[in-house]
Amino acid sequence: MTANRSDTNIANSPVALAMDWGGTWARAAVIDRAGRILWQDRTANRPDALQDELATTAGALLRQAKYNAFGHPIAGAGIALAGSIDADTNMLLSSPNLPALNGVTLPDLWQPMLNLPVWVGNDANLAALGECYYGAGRPATPRDRPARTLVFVTFSTGVGAGVVDGGEMFIGAAGAAAEVGHMTIDCRADAPACACGNSGCLEALASGTAIGRAAQARLGDATPGAPLQLAYEANAVITGEDVFNAAERGDSVAVEVVNDAVAAIIVGMGNVLNLFNPDVVVLGGGVTQGLLQLDLLGRIEDGMRRRAMSSGHRQFRLAPATLGDSQGMVGAASLVWAKTEGQAALR
Repeated sequence: MTANRSDTNIANSPVALAMDWGGTWARAAVIDRAGRILWQDRTANRPDALQDELATTAGALLRQAKYNAFGHPIAGAGIALAGSIDADTNMLLSSPNLPALNGVTLPDLWQPMLNLPVWVGNDANLAALGECYYGAGRPATPRDRPARTLVFVTFSTGVGAGVVDGGEMFIGAAGAAAEVGHMTIDCRADAPACACGNSGCLEALASGTAIGRAAQARLGDATPGAPLQLAYEANAVITGEDVFNAAERGDSVAVEVVNDAVAAIIVGMGNVLNLFNPDVVVLGGGVTQGLLQLDLLGRIEDGMRRRAMSSGHRQFRLAPATLGDSQGMVGAASLVWAKTEGQAALR
């Protein structure tokens, strides 16, 4: 466990407790209204931990965050985690990373312990909220208006997304909207299978997992001693990062795999333009870092504009995410401010 404390010489304004709860780590922070992290820490989740242990360990981390609020008044606690969350009850319906918590209503566990209001949100939705208010969605100059409709898409192990419209998260009737990663891109009978049970999904074509898997399937075409082949010999399993590094060094198979992923991303993000008509599109995750490494965002933006159905759909700005590893926690804090101050106060 590691901790970090920033300078505490900040006005005694309210702060939020924030947690980004993943399958491997629970990370917590104290974040002020300006989005600054005043304190943060993390604790590991034991791989075979059951519901009670997970809740107790994360709850202890939140108590530690409360203790380290430096005497600031605390507005509440926000929790970001992957999965479907009931919009009315805050019950976790299904989590790919923390399945032991399915069926748990986290505010019921922690509100009495913290004596604070607790809110829970899907990590991609909250990342979109954080990027909208504190990251890539902020106006570039004082004359620019805030993002009206922001779509955030993370291309990582999987593909997740969140939408902020008019300053508010668009979550759908059951809190499960904007599953951009599971739109069908490839309708062929032999399209790659997706973890959701369908095939040809954007996630099955352009996630880091999919890119690594596609490269591994083509190893027979790789030249012995080429970067991709060497990466496989070193790692035994090709990762998306291996593919981008090999493509940067000119490996022909890696370049083909990346080009295929870019084509899928262009189709998927073109669909996003036509569905949501955003004025800001933010891309995050490890795959996006690879795309930046190869200077491919311009090609993707051009491809998206070609697939947009009207001039109104082409009026958007494409930007990489700016909050990095803090994205989930800043988004969770944004949820607290939205609940306690209202969405208009955030803008």
